[in-house]
Amino acid sequence: MYRAHVLVCGGTGCTSSGSHGVMDGLKSELRKQNLDDEILVVQTGCHGMCEMGPIVVVYPEGTFYCRVSKDDVPELVEEHLLKGRTVDRLLYTGEGDVHVPHYSEIPFYSKQERVALGNCGYIDADKIEEYIARDGYEALGKVLTSMTPEDVVEDMKTSGLRGRGGGGFPTGLKWSFCAKSPGPKKYVICNADEGDPGAFMDRSILEGDPHSIIEGMMIGAYAMGADEGYIYCRAEYPLAIKRLKRAIDQAEEYGLLGENVLGTDFSFSLHVKEGAGAFVCGEETALMGSIEGRRGMPRPRPPFPAVSGLWGKPTNINNVETWANVPSIIRRGGAWFASMGTEKSKGTKVFALTGKVKHTGLVEVPMGITLREIIFDIGGGILGDKKFKAVQIGGPSGGCLTEEHLDLPVSYEDLAKAGAIMGSGGMVVMDEDNCMVDVAKFFLEFTQRESCGKCVPCREGTKQMLLLLKKICDGEGTMEDLVQLEELAHMVKDMSLCGLGQTAPNPVLTTLRYFRHEYEAHIKDRSCPAGACQALIRYRIDQDKCKKCGLCAKNCPVNCIDGDRKTQFVIDEDACVRCGTCYDKCPFDAILKL
Repeated sequence: MYRAHVLVCGGTGCTSSGSHGVMDGLKSELRKQNLDDEILVVQTGCHGMCEMGPIVVVYPEGTFYCRVSKDDVPELVEEHLLKGRTVDRLLYTGEGDVHVPHYSEIPFYSKQERVALGNCGYIDADKIEEYIARDGYEALGKVLTSMTPEDVVEDMKTSGLRGRGGGGFPTGLKWSFCAKSPGPKKYVICNADEGDPGAFMDRSILEGDPHSIIEGMMIGAYAMGADEGYIYCRAEYPLAIKRLKRAIDQAEEYGLLGENVLGTDFSFSLHVKEGAGAFVCGEETALMGSIEGRRGMPRPRPPFPAVSGLWGKPTNINNVETWANVPSIIRRGGAWFASMGTEKSKGTKVFALTGKVKHTGLVEVPMGITLREIIFDIGGGILGDKKFKAVQIGGPSGGCLTEEHLDLPVSYEDLAKAGAIMGSGGMVVMDEDNCMVDVAKFFLEFTQRESCGKCVPCREGTKQMLLLLKKICDGEGTMEDLVQLEELAHMVKDMSLCGLGQTAPNPVLTTLRYFRHEYEAHIKDRSCPAGACQALIRYRIDQDKCKKCGLCAKNCPVNCIDGDRKTQFVIDEDACVRCGTCYDKCPFDAILKL
């Protein structure tokens, strides 16, 4: 029996910050102090507060240490684990520079409601015993021994769970379609092809709680009459794939996966398919084509996958977060899940909070919470206390919402009315220094590059839209270009074959809707209000602030700054290449960006 457990985050974020070194250091120091029989060091999945990593939590107290380095380990062991005193300098610092010692008291966590992320940060994902200790596979046992497939489908309908991959289609209804499809062979698939820039929700669940995906898929397979499944995970997630494969092996070893599960007539086999990283393979028909060994390209529907999917057999596809919710729903009942959220958007949703926000990371919140609560209460507000400008929600196919939307409830319906989508859960916060025309160009560059090229509206339409955006950002746009850009956006949205093309124009349409004045400034005034578009920036020297140190002239790569200590330094604007070196090098803030 251990008197304390030290949980070290082993998610990708903390790993990149050096958590493996912290973990190795803890084990070594505990051996040195003869404490390795008293204190257990556990590597967990992602805790969510990624920019504070590496994260270490000490139980039973629940003391939360952040930004721990290997050099901090001796003091942590000596003070906390030997003498019982917290190391204040490693604690989270809240408002007024007050140290917050306990996990549950940190604002980032206090407003969250963790269901899909319920085990992440608490268990060692490589040990099935720890998953079982937290009620793992209890839901599977429940459905196999006391529920009919119809009961399971009805419970999912009662829960109100909607697909968390972006479409938001009711999960129970989707399962019922596949369950009713005739045929002895059916498949279930987990879409783990997470490709949105800045999104890492699925990766963290796969790395921190892989058994929840396996259990959820098995429950779904039982409900729909499937006996085989695939987890389609992009190869860029090596840690997730490693832990998934280990979890599958462990489940098979325990008799929880394979033939005659738990001594019943239900059998199920599960495979991991590594994707090559094409964003379009997140679309379900393209994903199935990739599993079949073909190039991942969407196909027209109908027939829908529930009728003719993988190798022409009835197939159901849900994403990682959707499957991860299933065991908790079955164990606690559909009505429990439906008690959270709004009338039409039930339960919780995981978001990857990134961008110009103080506390980036993963958050899981009840549906209906406002954007203001997520960004300012949980995220801590805007980095550097600058002015909030917009939030891009729903990934590259989502929309940009403004300050007037901060009190908008986060639900499928409310976001759609505002011109955005829930998407898979990417949430990128922007401040006053972000140019919204440039933001639209950035996201369109991604979707245009990832287009499979099968249909003309997406292939050619996104290309022409991108050319117009580049023209505007370079100060060469016209008002006619603006009209054409909007017309093209609606055409691509209405005529593209799959969800990639149908949603690719969203960043353009929402920025035109809420930030048209920035587009017009680029065109009419040949200026970028945010000072972000390089071609439209002009640099001048504020003679009142200039100390004539000459650093700007010395570092200018094109020698376009003249002057000396006896005369004024002046920038030749015609020769200036707008690289910004003078602006970065001036120690007196004497370079003006216009």
